[in-house]
Amino acid sequence: MKATTAVFSIFAVALAGSTGSVFAQEKKVDFGKQEYDSSCASCHGITGKGDGPYTQFLTKSPADLTVLSKKNGGVFPIDKICSIIDGRQVVAAHGPREMPIWGMEYSSRMAAEGFQGILDTESYVRGRILLMAEYIHRLQAK
Repeated sequence: MKATTAVFSIFAVALAGSTGSVFAQEKKVDFGKQEYDSSCASCHGITGKGDGPYTQFLTKSPADLTVLSKKNGGVFPIDKICSIIDGRQVVAAHGPREMPIWGMEYSSRMAAEGFQGILDTESYVRGRILLMAEYIHRLQAK
């Protein structure tokens, strides 16, 4: 009886160890990159330089997102970037806006994604915008 328990214990430890190594090798999901790729890359390009495939359809060239810190004295302007991405506070004096207003877009997507009534709308929108802004921060030229 003790031998069976010992064999079972060794088997359980070996199984747990091998399963753990499989999970440890799983690729981590980069939600910021996913958010950027699905919402920004078509205009700003995969590398953020403003060279996405949709630029040919725009009247104004998309910004080079890799130099935002450089243009701001070496500091990434997170508040400004989040406001631009959100876009719900449009400044009429700035003229028409070609960039999508992601704040409204994310608000309307909540129901389609099944989060309405489960999550606070503003928290959901802010979270997605922060994921995108954090990824843009990682694109900054060194």
